[in-house]
Amino acid sequence: MANDDAVVLASVGPRLRALRKKRGSTLSQLAESTSISVSTLSRLESGERKPTLELLLPLARAYQVPLDELVGAPPVGDPRVRMKPIHRDNSTILPLTQHPGGLQAFKMIIAVDRCDPEPRTHEGYEWLYVLSGRLRLVLAEHDVVLKVGEAAEFDTRLPHWFGSTGEGPVEVLSLFGAQGERMHVRAKPRGA
Repeated sequence: MANDDAVVLASVGPRLRALRKKRGSTLSQLAESTSISVSTLSRLESGERKPTLELLLPLARAYQVPLDELVGAPPVGDPRVRMKPIHRDNSTILPLTQHPGGLQAFKMIIAVDRCDPEPRTHEGYEWLYVLSGRLRLVLAEHDVVLKVGEAAEFDTRLPHWFGSTGEGPVEVLSLFGAQGERMHVRAKPRGA
């Protein structure tokens, strides 16, 4: 067992004792509410008994605290995605995923652009969803405008270009799979 784990386990007993005393409970009262014997509870608090899940779960229920609090688990890291904008041409791209490979999610803010489309190709598959504004999508022989709430998906090996219609900026949610991963959209719940 790693040294850090030994330190965590050694701190469980004193933490349990402090919690019981803070609540004003006796070992007998705690034994009655958890169905754990007084002697086992006493040995657990003194460190003579190794804490196990079978012992800690009823104690967490009795104290109405998360199991993490009993074992002194380290706090979970900040779950927020720290978006670092990428500025490219007339766009601001906010990566919404942090892991390399697989599907990548982006929020794109495309400023008004009056340039001529220059379709390009590359490996992958893309799914676009318009959050605000109007998006012009040139895809092979198609030239379409998507409004708020509309989506498009396509193989990026087809010549494509997308941008503002020129009427105002457009915000787009983009899911991109560099290996050609496709999005799976469920239109209705299973069994419906």
